[in-house]
Amino acid sequence: MPRAADARTVARVTEQLKLDDFLPYRLSIASNRVSDAVAGTYRALFGLRISEWRLVAVLAESEGLSQQALGARTQMDKVTVSRAAIALVDRGLVARAANPSDQRSHNLALTEAGRALYAEVAPKALEIERRLFGGFDASDLERFRAMLARIEDAVDRL
Repeated sequence: MPRAADARTVARVTEQLKLDDFLPYRLSIASNRVSDAVAGTYRALFGLRISEWRLVAVLAESEGLSQQALGARTQMDKVTVSRAAIALVDRGLVARAANPSDQRSHNLALTEAGRALYAEVAPKALEIERRLFGGFDASDLERFRAMLARIEDAVDRL
């Protein structure tokens, strides 16, 4: 009769991780591939990195946000947000303004040039989305969005 330690060892061996079947890995790979495809388009057509486009897109939906708020909305770390913001300010696409609720920080907002760029990029982004998900019917996409929300909720609970 096997000892308890031996039974645990057997259980671990039979439940070995197979990376191609590991859903967090597969999700990461799919996300990276989609991001790479999108990034190539943004870089080639508009000279934007993904992080820069994310800031432009979020700022287009607001009157201005702090870098901290941008980090929270985009799920990017402080350094990535800061570098993207600097690049966008240097290109004249984003301007810094005093934050009325916190005098120690600044809000970032799109300039007129930034809004014009957004108006060019947004239709391309929607076209990429249509091409990428064109083979799925509406109910598949609805379930996929619901599953993504459930995954995000599960991560929050971890």
